[in-house]
Amino acid sequence: MSDTVIETSRLLLRGWRDADVVPWQAMCSDPEVMEHLGPPMTMEDAKAYVARMQGMQAQHGHCFWALEHRSTGTFLGFCGVKPGAAGTPIVDKIEIGWRMARAWWGAGYAREAAQASIGWVWDNLDADTIWAITTPDNDRSQGLMVRLGMTRRLDMDFEHQALPEGDPLRPHVTYEIRRPA
Repeated sequence: MSDTVIETSRLLLRGWRDADVVPWQAMCSDPEVMEHLGPPMTMEDAKAYVARMQGMQAQHGHCFWALEHRSTGTFLGFCGVKPGAAGTPIVDKIEIGWRMARAWWGAGYAREAAQASIGWVWDNLDADTIWAITTPDNDRSQGLMVRLGMTRRLDMDFEHQALPEGDPLRPHVTYEIRRPA
């Protein structure tokens, strides 16, 4: 599974390449992209993130895969699944996530990639639930979670331990989707 590639009609979800660092850092320097995610990424942050995803892919056979436009080869962002982070109620569970450059918002790419990722999990992993987390104010991500058929778990709202007390991004909400019967 370490060379996982998912193809949709318009997208390619693939492992990260060193060449993704520059467009990734540029995307993660956009204040609108990072509004609910934290401060802009430095180049060193971007390199470390790509290395983390490459390591996750090698270890687990999946990660938040790089997202590429099939016909142009343009880097769009990421979508995929990884183990949930420590300090969250979904630690070591299958977490789905996405982030896209602003130029690609509103065209259905995130939904297309997320649906493909969910299908990949059901076909390849022994998981009965896929989880997603975000900040309470991230209406765009929560809207996509609902469109994907995910359900909010009010009992699993939490304070993200990776963020300091008082950080406005510390409160998080949790969504789930269960494997179809």
